Amino acid sequence: MKRPQFYTCKNGEKAPLPFSDAEYLRRLSRLREIMAARGITAALFTSMHNIAYYSGFLYCSFGRPYACVVTQDACTTVSAGIDAGQPWRRSFADNVTYTDWERNNYWRAVADLVGAAGRVGIEGDHMTLAQRDLLGDFLGAHEVVDIAPDTMAARMTKSAEEIVLIREGARIADLGGAAIRGVIREGAREIDIAMVGRDAMETEIARAFPDSELRDTWVWFQSGINTDGAHNPVTTRALEMGDILSLNCFPMINAYYTALERTLFLGEPDSDSLRLWRANVAAHELGISLIKPGATCSGITAEINRFFESENLLQYRSFGYGHSFGILSHYYGREAGLELREDIDTPLEAGHVVSMEPMLFVPEGIPGAGGYREHDILVVGGDNTENITKFPYGPDHNIV
Repeated sequence: MKRPQFYTCKNGEKAPLPFSDAEYLRRLSRLREIMAARGITAALFTSMHNIAYYSGFLYCSFGRPYACVVTQDACTTVSAGIDAGQPWRRSFADNVTYTDWERNNYWRAVADLVGAAGRVGIEGDHMTLAQRDLLGDFLGAHEVVDIAPDTMAARMTKSAEEIVLIREGARIADLGGAAIRGVIREGAREIDIAMVGRDAMETEIARAFPDSELRDTWVWFQSGINTDGAHNPVTTRALEMGDILSLNCFPMINAYYTALERTLFLGEPDSDSLRLWRANVAAHELGISLIKPGATCSGITAEINRFFESENLLQYRSFGYGHSFGILSHYYGREAGLELREDIDTPLEAGHVVSMEPMLFVPEGIPGAGGYREHDILVVGGDNTENITKFPYGPDHNIV
């Protein structure tokens, strides 16, 4: 039997995708404008976020390489045989499946799609050194340029369809937060509380998006010492009276990330904790007021820094004050050009969707120790900004 190095697998019918054909064509049209301006004849995407953005297909790597090759007249994903027809069904693009009976059939499939292209765009922030060497071996003497910054800039401005989905994500995050707040009690474990919030969100995603793939939604519910880091995992720690709590809900809908994050206390906080909490809330409200068209990420950051410094709290700031939304999650994607940090000067404009999420971390041994964080999602319009997070924040609402 002669086995192929790669083949097509159109198994079943195309599945409904999260966006219209017109939306995917819009993205590809913008990409092709970028390619033409830079003299790129073929773009080779290897990241989960860019492949999903341009094709609709979100891959599950499990150590295997994936790709999306875009030329001026084609868009084709490259997937492993283990996935059979699913990459074709869940994609706006064409698809080629590579086999694993011969090493580097992935690169043979990519080379066939790239063809005689003279200049190839890659994602410099995603391709490993090993894969870059193989690209040279199989694609020959093509000139290679980094297209990642250009595609990141294109993804930062959300379309009307994307904003509709993001609004739904914010709504579902609020539902998860309400479910979590309803089961907080002394003696309950972080993991048990987290599962309630996750189940509530996944149930609603399944109802509101019956054609979507259901994966990746999660909750971080942290208590006491575990609130010190924003990304600390859930544990089996049991809640104690007086604990500071951090509620973090992340519904994932078709690879799109949204979030709700809130500080709570189990029982009345002491005076030092209350002062820190109120200061972080004040910074949060200041930040929300600063998010508007024309404001720069660095300028917003400087204003909040000045506030924290006036409260003698700047030394407890943990990270930047916000970031962009879209195709991203805790293990793929990020739009680094739209983060609220000192070194990012990007001006906000219509179509940007950003968070405001100041966090103070006060180490153990200092009065009020713990991690204080609030997080809202804001949609920047042509002449205004809308906060689409509705879950209440602050001591008036979140002392359980």
